[in-house]
Amino acid sequence: MGITYKFSVVKGVQAQREYYIAMLPLGTLSKIFRNERDYIAPEFRAQRCINEARIPEIRDYILNNRRNYVFSALSASIDGSMKFIPSELDESIGILEVDMEAVFLINDGQHRKAAIEAALAEAPDLARETISIVFFEDAGLERSQQMFADLNKHAVKSTMSLSTLYDSRDDLANAVKAVVSKVAFLAKYTDKEKDNLGKNSLKLFTLANFLRANRRILKDEVVTENDSKFLVEYWGMVFKYIVEWQQLENRQIHKCDLREDYVLTLSVTLQAFGRLGRYFYENQNELDKLKQLSSVDWLRCNQEWNGRMIDAHGKIVNNEDAIIKMCSLIKSKIGIALTREEEAKENEIRQQFS
Repeated sequence: MGITYKFSVVKGVQAQREYYIAMLPLGTLSKIFRNERDYIAPEFRAQRCINEARIPEIRDYILNNRRNYVFSALSASIDGSMKFIPSELDESIGILEVDMEAVFLINDGQHRKAAIEAALAEAPDLARETISIVFFEDAGLERSQQMFADLNKHAVKSTMSLSTLYDSRDDLANAVKAVVSKVAFLAKYTDKEKDNLGKNSLKLFTLANFLRANRRILKDEVVTENDSKFLVEYWGMVFKYIVEWQQLENRQIHKCDLREDYVLTLSVTLQAFGRLGRYFYENQNELDKLKQLSSVDWLRCNQEWNGRMIDAHGKIVNNEDAIIKMCSLIKSKIGIALTREEEAKENEIRQQFS
């Protein structure tokens, strides 16, 4: 080898192949890793093309969390001459010398790398911070493509519920978790890890679905302490005045019956309550009207749900149209005037069944 890069590394072994872990300053990433051109056909690339739409979000995560952002290691292959020189004290620690003409190719982490470069453009002082890199010796295109497939195939994306549970930076997520912890019924029946519940689940709601419902209430508002208090009060009153939820709490009805015979555990219903909550957020002096929820017929067989969140084939519909139509019926039942949009939806239903 002629001129070389020299990396301080720790050597390891996986699948009988050596690999090396190094710490690289962020400012060196663009110098070491070259990008594969978009014009190279997918079958001849060792990685996917960058999705540019993802970069700003990751970049902003870095810039907005300068004191506590965190990234996992990048994985990369080295195509070229390389040599590991162990230290005299420990043969697993040493210097990895790599020919300056070698090609470094990221197998996993190209979006993180691109976002880091974008962040550096706005905050050059990030250049001295470091990220760990796992280097593998390149064994050809097929092996690099397989590494990419393996690394991504076994990466399990966290559920939205679990992400919400662990997210301490997002004000809405924190407010939602506070509501769930303070409203006993929600604390008991909200699953904080799963996004989808089986029919035999001990829980009725997911934290992710509840987050979406509360986003309908606060929209893009900056969450204040008063907002958090309102959410607790609102959901506490909704629970208080829905007879069937009270019956479940008092063991007068079984969860299976509540799931099968009523609409009260459906995602579309929770979102309709979120939309309803926006009205009360803007008209907090009218919260007493929630008492009328006790008079609503929540049975699935109630024909008033037809054309709203139950289609002509008797199937549950969970889309924005269904949420608006369900909310408008609830508003009518508890004595709240409808918006123009809701009136238009009501006209659609009347025409459908006329």
